[in-house]
Amino acid sequence: MKNAEIRSLAASEIAERIVAEQENLSKLKFAHAISPIENPNRIRESKRFIARLKTSLVSK
Repeated sequence: MKNAEIRSLAASEIAERIVAEQENLSKLKFAHAISPIENPNRIRESKRFIARLKTSLVSK
């Protein structure tokens, strides 16, 4: 999701998306702890996406 798309979302939608992405991140971490996931960079990308969403939420 690009920054322009994030900016077009309402604050409530961003908050919902943050919760969903945090759940996804915890599942990725859990899966990686059990057995290495195919692409561990997905964890980093997920963290950065959550940070982008939080930054956008603060600026609204």
